[in-house]
Amino acid sequence: MALPAPSAVAELFKPITWFPPMWAFGCGAVASGVALSERWALVLLGLLLAGPMVCATSQAVNDWFDRHVDAINEPQRPIPSGRMPGRWGLYIATLWTLVSLAVGLALGPWGFAAAALGLALAWAYSAPPLRLKRNGWWGNAACGLCYEGLAWATGAAVMAGGALPDARSLALAALYSLGAHGIMTLNDFKSVEGDRRMGIGSLPVRLGIDAAARVACWTMALPQAGVIALLLWWGAPLHAAGVAALLAVQLVLMRRFVADPLARATWYSALGINFFVAGMLVSAFALRSAIAS
Repeated sequence: MALPAPSAVAELFKPITWFPPMWAFGCGAVASGVALSERWALVLLGLLLAGPMVCATSQAVNDWFDRHVDAINEPQRPIPSGRMPGRWGLYIATLWTLVSLAVGLALGPWGFAAAALGLALAWAYSAPPLRLKRNGWWGNAACGLCYEGLAWATGAAVMAGGALPDARSLALAALYSLGAHGIMTLNDFKSVEGDRRMGIGSLPVRLGIDAAARVACWTMALPQAGVIALLLWWGAPLHAAGVAALLAVQLVLMRRFVADPLARATWYSALGINFFVAGMLVSAFALRSAIAS
């Protein structure tokens, strides 16, 4: 059996997608209030688990079960192009699932449980019989939870020595998970034709292009407004102002995005999301300061 080239394996894992869960894990670690220097080895291991392990696995799983859709939308991907021969896509996804669980064990009960849940969501999102991605509401919710909330909570728990994270940290994790639902919708605009033909009910397919764009924007913006309200309640007005300023920039960019969603979804993903994730770190430092005081 022909072996896939290392470059094809790297492309299968989509390293560019590793940033969000790694960032969320880091934000959770910051929000814990524990000095990073005290647990730097666990932080590095957690970043490895969040990105190159669990997220990479989710990309491999998705590429295998989406190979027919990708043949329409992205025929240059490793599997439909033939650069990932035979069933190697499935073999790699399975192997990386097992390796990720092993890495999760090294992070203790929280790390293992988080890895197991994240991997279960990854398979449920792409693989039958659940294949959550067939419904844009459920599929994007699973991705948002895995990429942001679960990673954030894991970072906070690992830093706290396995204890349940502060309720305020969990509240921030939940809000940013909701916001990530809108971010996931942005990724669906590039695949509308193939999704429609293959019966994938992404929000652009279900709601139409313009309505899905507005829903994505509201879904990203409203949770951030909730974060601002919480920061004010927790006595962090400067941090709240920082998140508000970042949200204001996003609202300006959103107006341009909704004017032409198909042409500007990738543009907004590359530009607007930076302000979203910057707000995550600002809110994490706000909670860190509150815990320290």
